[in-house]
Amino acid sequence: MARRTIGDIEKIWTNVEGVKKLSDRTIGIGPFGIGLDGLLTWIPVVGTAYSVGAAAWLLVQATRVKASPGTLARMAAYLGLDSVTTLVGEVPFLDFVPSVVDVLFPGHLMAAKALQKDIETTHWVEASEREARASGDHERHVAEMRSKGGLRRVVYLHD
Repeated sequence: MARRTIGDIEKIWTNVEGVKKLSDRTIGIGPFGIGLDGLLTWIPVVGTAYSVGAAAWLLVQATRVKASPGTLARMAAYLGLDSVTTLVGEVPFLDFVPSVVDVLFPGHLMAAKALQKDIETTHWVEASEREARASGDHERHVAEMRSKGGLRRVVYLHD
């Protein structure tokens, strides 16, 4: 696996922001918005493909940045509910209600925000944990994380 850098993490954060807006905030009206996820849900199969594909992409990005297990679980819950709602819309005569729910429930937006918060509350180190512990730098990284308000964990990008 290629070694990641802090620049890679920043790029992932930016890409997640783009999917967040595209999926659930393309058109914003005050605190409400609609995006491709809500619009495409009315087109059979296409809406489901987009919703499930965007959900899978967000989860892959979460694993790439080594998101915490809690964040992954929260994302899976949001995206699972969003995708199941979309899938139920494929059933004839049941397609109207799930489509409305899918328009109103911004699952991709909520999952993306959870991932972005996880990224923002992580102290990123471009080294391996084993090397940092061997050299004594691990304690310095933990102290640095604690000195910065709001950070919850240290993640080594070269592991």
